[in-house]
Amino acid sequence: MTRELDFGRHEPQSGKARSMVVFLHGYGADGNDLLGLAQPLAPHLPDTLFLAPDAPDPCRGNPFGRQWFPIPWLDGSSEVEAGAALARSAADLDAFLTARLAEAEMAPAQLALVGFSQGTMMALHVAPRRPEPVAGIAAFSGRLLAPERLATEAVSKPPVLILHGDADEVVPFADMGLAGDALTRAGFTVYGHVMRGTGHGIAPDGLSAALSFLRDVLPADRA
Repeated sequence: MTRELDFGRHEPQSGKARSMVVFLHGYGADGNDLLGLAQPLAPHLPDTLFLAPDAPDPCRGNPFGRQWFPIPWLDGSSEVEAGAALARSAADLDAFLTARLAEAEMAPAQLALVGFSQGTMMALHVAPRRPEPVAGIAAFSGRLLAPERLATEAVSKPPVLILHGDADEVVPFADMGLAGDALTRAGFTVYGHVMRGTGHGIAPDGLSAALSFLRDVLPADRA
């Protein structure tokens, strides 16, 4: 049985939702950490509903935050625990996306995912294993989990924009290339944007690149 995820929302500026963006936060944060990005994006995507779920579990490394799965080298969990938590959270997120699309009477092609760090890992893990492709994935500062399994397990291949700071002190910048190579080999259309001089975060130029990508892949807004 999947767990219901709490989430925040930012209504479409036009009052009529024709597309949806779901933000997936990183380890130790929560949905509110990324929902604020809707403010600068909404004027350019006026018909877009923005949602930001909280990960299902309290974070072991930050009691005030949430986690999609534990990280052994940070919190002392085992690889077995981390793998089991990933599988359960993936099912939770998959169910969340299906439910929100049904409520909004939208198709997967009207949905884009924007992930940061562990949220990027979830987006790149869950979306390719869904039966119908989402419109796209904007993947900030994360990595592709189990890249060796992607080619055989991917059943849908949405376009992916990978964005990473070249001064990232948490998730190595090299993971950007590793993810891009694996996605390309598996048949995905992949774009990249390097946030120069940026650590583990989202720089203005990265957000601008993500906005351009979202405008390209989502159904056309009125603006």
